[in-house]
This record gives sequence, structure tokens and C-alpha cells, in this order.
Amino acid sequence: MPKTAAPTPLSIELTSPQSVNGQRAAFQSLWLLARMKHAHDAEGGLVRLADLRGEVSDASTLRMVVSRAFRDFKAWNVEVGWGEDTQREPRFLNAERRSQGPFWLPPAEARRVRMLVGGRTATAAEVASFLGLRSRRAHAAEPGSRPPDAVHLQDAAFWKQLVASQQAARQGRLMAPVAGGGAAGSPASALESIRLAGTLAATDFQRALVTLNEAMLWRRLGDNEQARRRLQALKKQRLAHHVAGNDYLGAMECIVSAWCAYTARDLPLAQSLLGGMANDAARSLVLRHHPDVRFEWCNLWALVCRSRALGLSADDKPAAAALAEESLQRFGEALAAAFESHSFDAAQHVAANMGMAAWLFDRVGLSDLPALAHDGHADTTRRAVQWIAFSEWLCGHTDGQGRSAWNAIYLMRIARGHCRPEEQPTLAQFRAQKPLDPAAISQLAGPLADAFDAAHWPARWVEVAQARLADHQAGRRRYPGLQHCSLLFEHAWYAAHAGELKAAEQSLALLRETLPQLVPSDRAYFTESWNDTLPAELVLEAKPPRRPAARKKAVRRSG
Repeated sequence: MPKTAAPTPLSIELTSPQSVNGQRAAFQSLWLLARMKHAHDAEGGLVRLADLRGEVSDASTLRMVVSRAFRDFKAWNVEVGWGEDTQREPRFLNAERRSQGPFWLPPAEARRVRMLVGGRTATAAEVASFLGLRSRRAHAAEPGSRPPDAVHLQDAAFWKQLVASQQAARQGRLMAPVAGGGAAGSPASALESIRLAGTLAATDFQRALVTLNEAMLWRRLGDNEQARRRLQALKKQRLAHHVAGNDYLGAMECIVSAWCAYTARDLPLAQSLLGGMANDAARSLVLRHHPDVRFEWCNLWALVCRSRALGLSADDKPAAAALAEESLQRFGEALAAAFESHSFDAAQHVAANMGMAAWLFDRVGLSDLPALAHDGHADTTRRAVQWIAFSEWLCGHTDGQGRSAWNAIYLMRIARGHCRPEEQPTLAQFRAQKPLDPAAISQLAGPLADAFDAAHWPARWVEVAQARLADHQAGRRRYPGLQHCSLLFEHAWYAAHAGELKAAEQSLALLRETLPQLVPSDRAYFTESWNDTLPAELVLEAKPPRRPAARKKAVRRSG
């Protein structure tokens, strides 16, 4: 009988630039294949969607990453299975359920895969390092037990990782870069650090604190589904044990739940959750005496009031004015709480929110509020710019890395808000508009103008937007969907205004691809802005469909 041909090997080079059989390969697809090989050899075979989240994808891009990976697997001639039954032949599986995972390699396919580092066979430690598993496994494997009330030196390692995660979050490194992520020597992302802290947690409180911080990170990444799952896990942890700090954890669980509702633009639910917390005997005590909790509550309550005020401004001016006044009052209380807890990071967020609120209220005719009573239109703009400049100044006086994209987005909106454009202008009319340039904004900032250093604030707005988009693209910072879309739109607007139509077209194309990630009300803001403010000559074929002319114009907040 003729011998059966030996299966052809599949060689994966893990060092950058990664390749499969000598050909450059997409990092996400290669990472998933390497992860399945590792799971087959060491973990029982299955790679779940949760293993991809935070390593090479988030919820908004997961389906796209999986679809691209399976196209690459087909090109590499490797069969990959999905679902819980690893005994099925992949060719008989239902492709419609493929994106749900989990994923696995059949034994014959796993035997073909060889993982290399510099052309030689990779060691187990090198594979784990590439996959981001080495540190977590090493610490998780540490033997020994301890009484529940003991204090050991291991606690220091836990708190170190918790601080590292919070620092990475302040610096915008929320998750590993999608392209080339996990490079040796690169600082760990917030998600990587908090997962490592989870392997070091030795008490119920530490484990609950990890779960809370994971929920907060997923919320910031815009993944409400994953954030809510972690909040459910936190609730179970708190109910199953008498956890130290339970009142604090319960209060923060409520606030993060309200944030998820606000992110989904369910304002009644967000306000109901916050109101219920303020009326609860135990949580109201935490709210009164814990400045961090009070900051979070007041800042989010103010944002909800701001959104409601803007939504009512056209139909019920008295109700809108009352909500606007309450919004500014709560922002002030949030700012005081931030300084009470010595948190410049918290203070910079609320200062920017306060500045943008003042400008937005003025735009919709709510400038006669007591808090703005002595400001004319020009003075309100000046006041708004100075609050945002103060936010930027605070960023520069922490570690210099916590600069918020919102500051740039807000100022670019204010600068072009100075124009009085024709609706659907021609290109000539559009370019004839005179938005405030960065130098004029700096002048409005007055004594806070030194916040706008040349390194972070180039001389043209198009360059300001481009620099932040480059950070996002390179993985140096991770901007969630709404911030990313805002940067793309501002870049397109200012690039078109500068006559750089090709660059504007590219940003608009990316914006169109990214918009489906947003909730409908946020999509509406960009659709309306796109249709009404940009010149008709600019990439007409790429524009989203126009909404009916009878719709109300949306004045959107961002926070």
C-alpha cells in the first residue's frame, strides 16, 4: 500500500514582523492560531471569546476579527473548529455560529503547527510571553495558603498591579494594541495589569476590587455587555461573602451600572440608579463621606442633567434652564470632591465637562442662567475655553500622560462653532468660513494659555486631530468609539477646510465604518453634522443617507 503523505507543517514566526510559512500575517489571526495551539497542548483545547477580548479585540470589533481570522485560516490551509464539541469535524459545523466560539484545533491540525522565535522552535515561556500568559501563570502557580485575615508580603505585589492598572488607564493604555500588541518590553495595558492583579488577589475584598476595576475598564472601552457581566460577578461576590468595604463596593457597582445606562443613552435609568443610591441609607452615607464616590456620583448626575437640558431646550425652556442650572451646580460639587480626594485626574475630567456644558447651554439659548448671568456670548466662550484649558493644565501637572482626547475635541467644536455656515455649503463657501485657530483659543485661555504646549498642540487643528488619531492607530492610546468618531469627524472637517480633501475623504470613510458601533442618538449627531456642515462636493458617494428634513437638530454632549 502507498504511504500516506505526511501533513505539511505550518510554521508560525512569533517575532515581529509575524509570519506564517514565511509570509506576513495579520497579527490577530496569527495570535488566535497560536493561542489555539497553546490551548491544545496545555489547557484542554478551547479558546473562548473572553480570551480574545482585551488581547486582540474588544466587543465592537470581535466579529470582524474572527471573520478575518477564518479567511486567513482558509488561505493557510488549516482547519479550525468552533463550538463546545471538539469531536466534530469542522467541515460539518454551522458557520453562522462561528463568531460565538469557542475555537479549537483538531489534533491532526495541531500536530502541524510549529511555533518559532527567530527561526528556531519557541520555548513554552516564549509562547506564553507572546500570548500574554506568562506573568499570570507564574503568579497563579505560587503555592501556599493563608488565613483570611492574614497580611502577607504577597499583598504588596497585588497592590502594585492594581496601581499599575489604574496608572495605565489614566494614560489611555486601556488594552493591548491590536497591531503588534504585547511586544517585549512594552508597558502592560490596564486590562493586562488588572488581570494579573486578579491572580495575586488573596482576600474576598481584593478579588471584588479586581472585578470592580474590570467593570470600570470595560465601561471605558465602550463594551457595556462585558461591563455588566463583571458587575453581575461583583454582585455575586458581595452577596456570597461578607466582604470588607462592602458598602463602598455596592456604591461603586451602582455608579458603574448608571454609567452603562448613560453610555447607552438610557437617561431615565441612569438617573433612577443614581437617585436610588442617594436614597439608600447605607449608600447615602458612603456618598456623603467618601469623596471619590461623591465625585463619581455628582459628575455623572451633572452629565445626565446636561443631556436632558439640551434635549428639552427647544420645547420647554423653563425645565431646560432648571436642569442646566442643576448640572452646573453638580459639576461644581464634583470638582470640590475631586480636590478633596487630591485627584487631579478626576478634577481634569469635570473641569472639561463644566466648560463644555457652559458653551452648549449658551448655544441653545440657556445663557441667562444665574451661573452665567454676567457672561455675554463672547464671555461664555472665553469661560468655556478657560475651564477646558484648566483641565489640560491639570493633565500636564500629573504625569503628563493623562491628556484627554475630549479636551481637543471640545476645543475643535468650539473653534468651528464660531462660524455661521450656510447649510450644505459649497466647497468655496465652506473654505471661506473662519473658525478660531489654536492661537485664538490660546488667547481666550488667558492666564491658562501655558496649558497648550507646542508638543501636544500644533499650530493647526487638522494636526491636533491627526496627532491623536495617530496615537490611537499606533496603540499608544485607546480611544473608545465615541471619542474615535469625534476625532475622525473633526479631522475631516479641518482637513477639508484646509483644502486637504484626500485626507478628509479618508477620515470620513473610516468614520462611516466606525459609526455602527455607536448608539443611535450618537450616530444621529454625526450624520446630521456630516450632512449639514460639510460641502456637498466632498466625497458625496461616501456620505451616510440623509435623514428627513423635518427632524430636529441634535445638540450632543460628550463626556
